[in-house]
Amino acid sequence: MSEQRTRPVVYAVWLIIASVVGWFAAFQLTVEKFVLLENPTDALACDVSPFIQCSKNLGSWQGEVFGFPNPLMGLSGWIAPLVVGVAILAGARFPRWFWAAFGAGITFAFGLVCWLIDQSLYAQNLGVLCPWCMVTWAVTIPTFFATMLHLTRNGTFTKSEKAQERADKLMVWVPLATILAYAVIIMMAQLQGLDFLGEMARIIF
Repeated sequence: MSEQRTRPVVYAVWLIIASVVGWFAAFQLTVEKFVLLENPTDALACDVSPFIQCSKNLGSWQGEVFGFPNPLMGLSGWIAPLVVGVAILAGARFPRWFWAAFGAGITFAFGLVCWLIDQSLYAQNLGVLCPWCMVTWAVTIPTFFATMLHLTRNGTFTKSEKAQERADKLMVWVPLATILAYAVIIMMAQLQGLDFLGEMARIIF
């Protein structure tokens, strides 16, 4: 078995990068939430336009789906993949039950992100895209894809060597799958009348 299979350096590095980016986005959202609580009528720094803003999301019930601000889950949740990534680079090996629990956590995060995307686009009280939320989506989606493949190739999901080898080979397609996922989300936003591409062009140029 190759060193890449036994010590997935690329996957570990991605976990660290995604964790740092995701944690920073959660931190920014948490700060904006405090600002919103202190000044409910003021515009937030992340309120870029009527279609791209944080205020609506943070002030909605969807922004506190478990009774507390969603960003707090990000502040605590992103620590797990960060620790796992660093541990892998340090040479740590985890038992199958640990990987199963880690995969369950990543799957929960992915499911929550999918639900929040749906709510942002289709809920009548929202209909906006939150900048820092989109940053979270951007790193959660590839992390889920990569983790599911990694749990297949490391034997957590199956003991079949053929399945493990196929999952290992499919890892190189995670970036393309991620781009396709982004494209689907953008298309959904455009079809809902949220001119994401136009707003981005206006902001950049």
